[in-house]
Amino acid sequence: MGTKYTKFADPHKRAARSLIYALTLGGFDAWQATSAVWAARLTDKEGAALSFAALKSLEPDQAAMVVETVFAGGDTPLPPLLSSADEAVHWASWAGYDDIKACTLAGFNRLTAQDQTAFLDHVERRAA
Repeated sequence: MGTKYTKFADPHKRAARSLIYALTLGGFDAWQATSAVWAARLTDKEGAALSFAALKSLEPDQAAMVVETVFAGGDTPLPPLLSSADEAVHWASWAGYDDIKACTLAGFNRLTAQDQTAFLDHVERRAA
């Protein structure tokens, strides 16, 4: 193989390996670490191409939500690209208090009566 392959093989292998780890582990922290590895190991052009490919793999509304969240801080949670619980915990860690209250009420109102009762029992036990 040529010099170009040798020059780029190691950073590309490390970037690819970090993707495998993130896909396997599946948590927000794994994806955050993968982002840091890609920033260190890939050129801007490679990172842009990777971002393009990832966004094109999503439905347009999901891709738009991801872009909005990344660049505008986002006012709503991302679609569950990881697990719903991981996404909710991450979103709640940086969302504004008013947004958290609004989403909590909206989520509660979408629950079945049985799930609403279970949720209230959980909250009341925790408060006691």
